[in-house]
Amino acid sequence: MRLTKQVIRQLLDQNEGFERSTHYRDRNNTNDRHYQIVSGELRIRETGRTSWADSHYDNEFVADEDQTRRFLKNYLGALNTDGLNMG
Repeated sequence: MRLTKQVIRQLLDQNEGFERSTHYRDRNNTNDRHYQIVSGELRIRETGRTSWADSHYDNEFVADEDQTRRFLKNYLGALNTDGLNMG
């Protein structure tokens, strides 16, 4: 499926409340992301810390078009795609 702006809009509208979380850890960084579709946009809350003692972070933001497209592509199988052109 080609994720055009129209298809992205429809997926966001049809999947209000859809949530997923991810966790990433390496030697110097721990990162958790919580994704949620709310009011027709993908919202992301990112928390984590690095190897520095005082470097904790907690950020919330609305995903840009590229981030939203990647998220929808990754979770397309779990989303409601009723009525979309799957060609």
